[in-house]
Amino acid sequence: MYRAKAPSRRLLTALLVAAPLVLAACNQPSYGASRGATTQGQDTFKLWSAMVTIGIVIGGIVAVLILWSVFRYRRRSEEMPKQFHENVPIEILYTVLPIIIVGFLFAFTVLTENNVDATVAAGATVTSTGKPVVDITVTAFQWGWRFDYPGLNVGVAGTTTHGPDNHGPQMVVPAGQTVQITLVSDDVVHGFYVRDFNFSRYAQPGVTNVFDLTVIHTGTYDGQCTQFCGLYHSDMLFSVRAVTPAGFEQWASSEVAAGNTLQAAGAGAGSSASNTPPPNTRQYHSNAAPAPSTKPKALA
Repeated sequence: MYRAKAPSRRLLTALLVAAPLVLAACNQPSYGASRGATTQGQDTFKLWSAMVTIGIVIGGIVAVLILWSVFRYRRRSEEMPKQFHENVPIEILYTVLPIIIVGFLFAFTVLTENNVDATVAAGATVTSTGKPVVDITVTAFQWGWRFDYPGLNVGVAGTTTHGPDNHGPQMVVPAGQTVQITLVSDDVVHGFYVRDFNFSRYAQPGVTNVFDLTVIHTGTYDGQCTQFCGLYHSDMLFSVRAVTPAGFEQWASSEVAAGNTLQAAGAGAGSSASNTPPPNTRQYHSNAAPAPSTKPKALA
């Protein structure tokens, strides 16, 4: 008969020391997620990567301890091993460590949420660092999007698959500058989602959601509606194109010159019942089949 020994201190120390060293020796793994094309998206990615990594490390330590116990204390005879009921140091260890881990993840989550939800003051023209702020009102409607730039007198609208590469209307933003978006809905609940931004927010009738995005690099990022909103929900696409600040100014000037301006009555998606963008705004066209009518068909 023998007494089962607790895991050696050397083994526990090796596991606790090796895990941070291994993690510090490599870049943050993505685990299939986008690393974030915005500063806010990068914060979200760091939280995701840290949580998954910690979960893998804890799972690995538990698996090692289970296998070690299985082989170390496997049956050697038919005699009943000596029984014991407690090991105070180990019980303190597996009680305190989870509390520390949960506390760390909680604090990390709160800080990340605060960073992602932080916005500049409404109507601000520059940030605390002196960079310009671009205000865009995004209006979702069945089944399309309208992007209004109040400070630039620009309005862009499109429906279903109209637009560049048949991917709906395009919102143009300056890279490296803060873009404050006011998100509203003209009819039902829609979902504003851009995968590369690691960001999603509801557009709800009667509710105004305001958030800031700062796209880091120039490029085009696909977006879509992620809340089922009716018959042509799957075609409710859009894209975000980030250009240089100088390129953005040129784009805004060309839009105004082309007559793609705000309506005299103000921003809005127009009549959602007809699926037709309001006048004096850009509606993209392509060689693809026209957008389907939104009028309900009569039942047979």
